[in-house]
Amino acid sequence: MEAVVDELPVILGAFWLTVKLTVVSGLISLVWGIALAAMRVSPLPVLRGAGALYVNVLRNTPLTLIIVFCGLGLGTVMDVQFSDDLSLNSFWLSIIGLSAYTSAFVCEVVRAGINTVPLGQAEAARAIGLTFLQTLRLVILPQAVRTVIAPLGSLLNALVKNTTVAAAIGVMEAALRMKNLFDAHGDAIIPIFLGFAAGFVVLTLPLNLLSGRLARRLAVVR
Repeated sequence: MEAVVDELPVILGAFWLTVKLTVVSGLISLVWGIALAAMRVSPLPVLRGAGALYVNVLRNTPLTLIIVFCGLGLGTVMDVQFSDDLSLNSFWLSIIGLSAYTSAFVCEVVRAGINTVPLGQAEAARAIGLTFLQTLRLVILPQAVRTVIAPLGSLLNALVKNTTVAAAIGVMEAALRMKNLFDAHGDAIIPIFLGFAAGFVVLTLPLNLLSGRLARRLAVVR
């Protein structure tokens, strides 16, 4: 455990980067996922088709492949640069990959919530003159999101663990930092592993409890 104590500031910094990856990509995924869900239920066939194509392609593509594409394809070949700082640039490229991937799953969760809203409510909203977007924003989505808080919480939990894939393009989050500590302290692999495992439990367990509690408090009673 001495190695864990000695390297505690480094470990905490790695988990702080994991938290930032999770929060930023989680917010982007939520917004983009809701937009995709709106496309999937749109009355316009072209929007439905585009949304379905995006979701099916991204959901069936390994996250590692997406992250590597963002790092090498966007960052190296296409020269997409967010900063002159290589580590900061890798951070934002990994955000793109994590958000693109997670939003496809958010879309399907939100779409499932939309399908739980009685069709009569949408018809009534259209009957009083609301447009499709107004109906979606004022009537459908507020109910749909409340019914899928628990699944969204599970996706956020998965996202915390998926951030470890960002190590593939050199983002110094928890997983890559753990590997480096393994190399530096070969005689303390088990304590280091247990320390990082405990860190992920500390991050994910409260999310599970919070999402479950919110789901019960905000449940739509019909």
